[in-house]
Amino acid sequence: MNTILTSIERDEHGDVAGSSLKVLTFARSLALARGAALHAAVVGTLGGDALAALRAQGVATVHVLEHELLVDYAPAAWAAATTQLLEQLGPEALIAPATMRGSEVLAHVAARTDLPLAANCLEVAAVDGGWDLTRQRWGGILLEDARLEAGTALITFVPHSVEAVPAEIPGAAEVIAFTPALDEQLAVTRVRERVTASSGVSLATAPVVISGGRGVGSADGFALLEELASLLGGAVGCSRVATNNGWRSHNDQVGQTGTRVAPELYIALGISGATQHWVGCMSSKRILAVNTDADAPMVTRADFAVLGDLHDLLPALVDEVRKRKLVTA
Repeated sequence: MNTILTSIERDEHGDVAGSSLKVLTFARSLALARGAALHAAVVGTLGGDALAALRAQGVATVHVLEHELLVDYAPAAWAAATTQLLEQLGPEALIAPATMRGSEVLAHVAARTDLPLAANCLEVAAVDGGWDLTRQRWGGILLEDARLEAGTALITFVPHSVEAVPAEIPGAAEVIAFTPALDEQLAVTRVRERVTASSGVSLATAPVVISGGRGVGSADGFALLEELASLLGGAVGCSRVATNNGWRSHNDQVGQTGTRVAPELYIALGISGATQHWVGCMSSKRILAVNTDADAPMVTRADFAVLGDLHDLLPALVDEVRKRKLVTA
């Protein structure tokens, strides 16, 4: 039976990442349309909760890649292992989330196999032996309709373009171990250390993101943003200006060259909203902009806007949220 293979990422707790659940929902629709089986590839042993999540998404078979060089992220090694599995299975398509990791691994796979890679796809349909697709270009401000023809299609899919929906019929999620043959040199580039954000809330997955730009004025000015984010159970982000000025780490930057976020609420404080930043936050469910410039791109594109000085508004907002938290506590 033909297969659609999906490369799965896990979060810091070892569970299936939210981005991968969304991509599985998309891949399942392709598999159903093609009469193919939905398979998943994941590095490392899966816990019961992760397997249950894959079953709920209709996954028939889970290929667990196991090797000492795969213990932590090493892009070339992960890609080599994925390539070997790809060559063994011969699926119609290999799909990964268009995250930094998913994009990097599939780029390596494309180079190893000489197969074409369609990156940042929003829609994909199997038509006449090939694939018709729509994908984001120029950081998401341009949509391109394209045609992909290949023995195996390599696709990265933008996870924020769909919602994760369980399958009507759960899959068996049969686990099959796969041990690739890997050379030690493949792990020259790898993760050696991890640093956890002090808030414990990931910028990429936070339900609320409070971002500051030039208007915040200084590194000290982010203290109130940190307090508001803590009250709302969110994370603090920033624009490139704040990073360039040394006010915040690059890890906090939202944008085309930073982190792309899709929270329930994105609050942009003193951010003009240049294209580079807009690309990083445009998938947010709701955007609130605070700025003194009524013509700032972020203000004109936001769902809600407050015209005023954030230094006047933010203390009052933090005070009001704090009061309401006390009342409901």
